[in-house]
Amino acid sequence: EVYMNKAMIARAETLADYIIHTKSTIRETAKVYHISKSTVHKDVKERLLEINPEKYCQVEEIFKKHLEIRHIKGGESTKRKYSKLKEKV
Repeated sequence: EVYMNKAMIARAETLADYIIHTKSTIRETAKVYHISKSTVHKDVKERLLEINPEKYCQVEEIFKKHLEIRHIKGGESTKRKYSKLKEKV
């Protein structure tokens, strides 16, 4: 069992609600709430499972979709990077 105080439970619920509502990534969520990616990850991947398994499943679905498109986003990012370099030349 993972140790949790009331603040941790509330934060995990809040982060899960935000991710479900906005479909944002762990990184984006961490930026919005000014906390580390590790904290977001621990809250929604470990603590949330014990607090609210239903929300955990919803968050997991969103993260699965992010994983499926990650290689596409990475390719687009690389393409933009090299396009900008060409423009400077």
